[in-house]
Amino acid sequence: MKYALLIYDDPKAWADADEASRGAMMEEYSKFWDDLDSKGMIRGGQQLAPHTSATVVSAENGTALTTDGPYAETKEQLGGFFVIECDTLDQALEAASNVPSVKIGGKIEVRPIVEM
Repeated sequence: MKYALLIYDDPKAWADADEASRGAMMEEYSKFWDDLDSKGMIRGGQQLAPHTSATVVSAENGTALTTDGPYAETKEQLGGFFVIECDTLDQALEAASNVPSVKIGGKIEVRPIVEM
């Protein structure tokens, strides 16, 4: 089964981090990717541009509307995701617990992917 690991972080923490700390975090993400890849679990993933670059599309009376900014105004914002494939939810949860952002207070939402 495929799962999405949705990574929610406080974008202010990233913005406030110095260059060395950001580099170290990116190194941890590279190692995390390599670990999943060595286990044959990785199917994809990407870092997203800052939440301030988001645009929300909705509709009102059949007319499309756009709004600048993220859909939800919360402290934590969706910053990236991984798509993994594994046999059980427990394996997906274990992988999620190793996402580097967890170590600095990030939250990982694990969601099964519906295959069409």
